[in-house]
Amino acid sequence: MTVIVSVSDAKASKDPGSVIATFSLGSCIAVSVYDPAAAVGGMLHFQLPDSTIDPKRAKERPLMFADTGMQCLLSEMESLGAQKRRLKIKLAGAAQMLDDHNLFNIGRRNHAAIRKVLWQHGLFVDAEDVGGTRPRNMYLSIADGTVTVKTQGESTNF
Repeated sequence: MTVIVSVSDAKASKDPGSVIATFSLGSCIAVSVYDPAAAVGGMLHFQLPDSTIDPKRAKERPLMFADTGMQCLLSEMESLGAQKRRLKIKLAGAAQMLDDHNLFNIGRRNHAAIRKVLWQHGLFVDAEDVGGTRPRNMYLSIADGTVTVKTQGESTNF
């Protein structure tokens, strides 16, 4: 069964028959989180780096932001039996989309923000496929924790 993570969304599962997927990652970032001992996985697809830029919106839609979204996902993962110390973290996205003159650098800002948030939680990135100018799709297999990133006909497993 495929569990779809939309923009500003997160899902977690311990069903070994599930694959969690998100699509069309541009400057957004998908964070794949997997605990191999508990066989629990989750994914966050966030749009913006920091909830302090719009506290009202962050309260209404915490999954839109790296900091509040990651906290929500980690809480859900722990409720399913995952332990922080065992988590494997993989990232995809942070492309330079529709910003040819690097005015906003949302992708880079998102990447820096999620690395900082993870560090604050004592977590580190195990693998990533970030940057560039092409959108990506990310898939997490709950059965074994394999993450696949697809970019315009190319596929990478890590």
